[in-house]
Amino acid sequence: VPNVARIYKQDNRLWIVVGDENYGEGSSREHAALEPRHLGGCAIVVKNFARIHETNLKKQGMLPLTFANPSDYDLIQSGDSISIRGLSDFAPGKPLTIEVAKRETPSKTHSISVNHSFNSDQIKWFQAGSALNQMKKSMQNS
Repeated sequence: VPNVARIYKQDNRLWIVVGDENYGEGSSREHAALEPRHLGGCAIVVKNFARIHETNLKKQGMLPLTFANPSDYDLIQSGDSISIRGLSDFAPGKPLTIEVAKRETPSKTHSISVNHSFNSDQIKWFQAGSALNQMKKSMQNS
């Protein structure tokens, strides 16, 4: 992922990670959340997250999402284009949708429902670009 992500960053292309079970489990959880953000990633869509990693991604301004139907994981292949729908109405408990355009047939898309666990404060982190950015904004407005 890091090598491809560097190329995408140079080309100013946003990218996402699509992962399987217990994504983010391991000892370097903070760096695992920092790197995707640093390299221009915007979202991680998985079957489920390691609990602490999901929170760390939120703090970094990333969008951790889980498949509403875990078998939808199999519908996405490397090279597919993905658009995230519903962010203008981003709210706690309100699912989002990803639109997938297959690499082979980009004119044909299909929708996949995804969930998030953001609360209202965490949504502010995402909208500000990170928890630190939101803290800075709050301090400037005080």
